[in-house]
Amino acid sequence: MSTERLFIAIALPDVVRRELAAQARPLPGITWTRPEQLHLTLRFLGDVPVALLEPLATRLAAVRVEPFILPVAGVGSFPPKRSPHVLWCGVGRGHTRLHQLRQRLDDAILGAGLNPDLRTFSPHITLARCGDTSAEAAGQWLQAQQDFEAPPFRVASFNLYASELTPDGATHTLQQSFAL
Repeated sequence: MSTERLFIAIALPDVVRRELAAQARPLPGITWTRPEQLHLTLRFLGDVPVALLEPLATRLAAVRVEPFILPVAGVGSFPPKRSPHVLWCGVGRGHTRLHQLRQRLDDAILGAGLNPDLRTFSPHITLARCGDTSAEAAGQWLQAQQDFEAPPFRVASFNLYASELTPDGATHTLQQSFAL
């Protein structure tokens, strides 16, 4: 059975991507996300059977929430309180419309015959992946960036992306955009 590796995300405006990319520092063992790859993942779908792509797109096209302004502020790491695997920037924590959008996307995904991952939604933008770096180096970066803020931006659409894993990291390709 043929599949596509997919995720749903909000694209970031250039000014926000530039601000986020400017926070990257050379640190041993840390691989920074390329600026053109920065996004806010709403739902990772994984390998989706090609036969479900049309029903999925139809359901996603029907998702509606009022457009909203999304704040971008704060940094952190996953997992919290342990050696970091991911460095991230916070986005819209507790934002009602963002969570409304996520819930409506989940309903659309279920309606298309897919079973979404049921992990708690922690809105963030992945800035870097941490390999064999010391927790101390990542901790110093987190401390230095604790007051980081990027310009808030208006969300009026979301996108469906294909993700291809390569030796140089994932490559994301826009499949379709959906207006709110």
